[in-house]
Amino acid sequence: MKVAIITDQHFGARKNSKLFHDYFLKFYNDVFFPYLEEHGITTVVDMGDTFDSRKGVDFSALAWAKNNYYDRLKDMGILVHTIVGNHTAYYKNTNDVNAVDLLLREYDNVPVYAEPTEISLDKLKVLLIPWINSENQEKSFSLIKNSNCKVAMGHLELNGFRAHRGHVMDHGHESDLYNKYERVFSGHYHTRSDNGKIFYLGNPYEMFWNDLEDPRGFSIFDTETLEHFHVDNPYRIFYNIYYNDTPHQLFDVSQYENKIVKVIVRKKTSTKDFEKFIDKIYEVGVSDLKIVENFVLQESSEFEVFESEDTISILDRYIHESEINLDKSRIRNIMRDTYQQACELI
Repeated sequence: MKVAIITDQHFGARKNSKLFHDYFLKFYNDVFFPYLEEHGITTVVDMGDTFDSRKGVDFSALAWAKNNYYDRLKDMGILVHTIVGNHTAYYKNTNDVNAVDLLLREYDNVPVYAEPTEISLDKLKVLLIPWINSENQEKSFSLIKNSNCKVAMGHLELNGFRAHRGHVMDHGHESDLYNKYERVFSGHYHTRSDNGKIFYLGNPYEMFWNDLEDPRGFSIFDTETLEHFHVDNPYRIFYNIYYNDTPHQLFDVSQYENKIVKVIVRKKTSTKDFEKFIDKIYEVGVSDLKIVENFVLQESSEFEVFESEDTISILDRYIHESEINLDKSRIRNIMRDTYQQACELI
């Protein structure tokens, strides 16, 4: 039996942005639902953070989710096992009050799991693990230890895995809790990462600048072989353009309509030609355009910035190679947090 796994959909994200919801919908209409229909998938596991805000869901975001996602799944006869994540639990210390249970009760095809629970996917027993907090931690760890399931799926915060590209988590629960399992799949971190047994599957689409060109999509799991593979989302919303005296006449801007674009200036000999280049991008109908002409980290004979490196990697390496007599680990964490906050601004 083949099962679709999707996680961290964050309906209502970016303050219920229409731009992002239109982008999300293209993925569902062109990739997700056609794949389910073509391959006869009848079961989906949602590993948490279905909605974005744990404090409240915008009515228009809820209507969007029902009209474009849940109604269609119900009409297709698809069962959606739904795990409570930290973004869908109202309180930080309990999962009892959660968005998916309160908002989706009309859907009898959407069972919600606020506590760790063993279920059957075809003939395979699977342990579902919602967000672990102070109230359910003892029960969760006990069931994780004593369950005879081969596979666990949850919304886990484990150290040693990438939270996003360039940032490996240095806190959270230890992964050796799951050594007895043959496969563990998790949501929570939005980028794909694994240690050969535990797999963070990543979310379906780009949401912030640090998601740029990082693979996104959903996954297909085989309950007989325990193998899985990714179905990638080909659509992007964030784009970097590197301007290097690029001739505007030859530059194709068609892919940037309704996209969020950053032009990074490497060489600008003529201001007039550069303005024509920028005008051409505006004319195609970009949603947002930023221009970056100065770099905070200047290249030198001692420190070279490589184009293949992402921003976090550059910052980490710059701090590591510097001669400052301070706690470099603490400085890296401060810079990563600052960068993450900056990425969440359009």
